[in-house]
Amino acid sequence: MIKGILGKKIGMTRVFRDNGESVPVSVLEVGPCYIIQIKRVDKEGYNAIQIGFQPKKDKRINKPLSGHLKAAGKGGFNFIREIKVDDVDGFELGQEISSEIFNAGDLVSVRGSSKGRGFSGVVKRWGFSGGGKTHGCRSHKVPGSLGASATPSRVMKEKKLPGRMGNEKVTVKNLRVFDVVKEKNLILLKGSVPGSRGSLLEVKISNY
Repeated sequence: MIKGILGKKIGMTRVFRDNGESVPVSVLEVGPCYIIQIKRVDKEGYNAIQIGFQPKKDKRINKPLSGHLKAAGKGGFNFIREIKVDDVDGFELGQEISSEIFNAGDLVSVRGSSKGRGFSGVVKRWGFSGGGKTHGCRSHKVPGSLGASATPSRVMKEKKLPGRMGNEKVTVKNLRVFDVVKEKNLILLKGSVPGSRGSLLEVKISNY
């Protein structure tokens, strides 16, 4: 059985338990995904399946990719990823994978790209306190002294400096599946997941 799937972030909301407790949840649309290639240990050196998510509305596909997708017979996809499995005997080309692999109460790991914040200073990027806030201070949101006097007379490596913030791969582990709406391929996860609305996510059952 496959333990992972591709999806996208719909957004966040909250649901109420029977006792009135409010629970923040992330809503994810997972699948349907389709198997477009099966890799076997005797040929590729490992067992894995390649899945496609979100069929392409634009029918233009280059010839090498078109030939690769032809065997599955499902057309093109916006996203193609590979997931390792223990045994590939239970899979076939063109097979659909949906939210039915999840159940309420499962623990999952979600991997995606964090929101990009652009070029940011040290106060926003690293949480520096900055300079004084009093009248007459001319160094409010600056890193302060960077050098090391005469020895070694340079900025040390790994110094926290201004730079691009966000847009990095982030994995959040052990999120609890609060509910599964199988007819709409939606899952509700307790807590937040990385990325903005509509961003691609890889959702895998933990300990796999």
